Amino acid sequence: MKHFSIVSITVAMFFCLSVSAQAQDAAQDDAMKNCPMHKQHAMDDHHATVEKHGDQGMGFSHDATTHHFRIASNGGVIEVTANDPTDKTSTEAIRSHLSHIAVMFKNGDFSTPMFVHDGLPPGVTTMKLLKSNIGYNYEEIASGGRVHIKSDDPVAVAAIHDFLRFQISEHQTGDSLEIESTH
Repeated sequence: MKHFSIVSITVAMFFCLSVSAQAQDAAQDDAMKNCPMHKQHAMDDHHATVEKHGDQGMGFSHDATTHHFRIASNGGVIEVTANDPTDKTSTEAIRSHLSHIAVMFKNGDFSTPMFVHDGLPPGVTTMKLLKSNIGYNYEEIASGGRVHIKSDDPVAVAAIHDFLRFQISEHQTGDSLEIESTH
């Protein structure tokens, strides 16, 4: 009769439990992949993360504000307004954020959208490389603000369009993905 040590029995038990746990995880993953709503669940989770990071990175609530991203022939516009025109706290936070964003982007600093989206948005690398060819102008508007992004460089304009289309999709704004007009 063979004798097994406590260590070898413990290792064997750990191995069996580990394999069992991995099998359960794999079965659960397979079940999730077969869920007809699997892709929607993942999109909902991602959107919730974008909203949470956005609230942190921008300094105001997405629930109290409305974002718009407009695509123009020479670039585009980022626009945010408070949903309640009397909400001075959100209006001031929007204006502070957007005026800061215009300066950051002009300097090639896209750390805020990288944080909000947990990755590098399309167009950003090119916008950084061509930062001297792109203008960022902040403007106050009723209950918020906007940043005009403009360039005469077709490569920079294409990068701006990629960036704004990504924002429209990620923030689910419903804005047009097509060129609207020159701003």
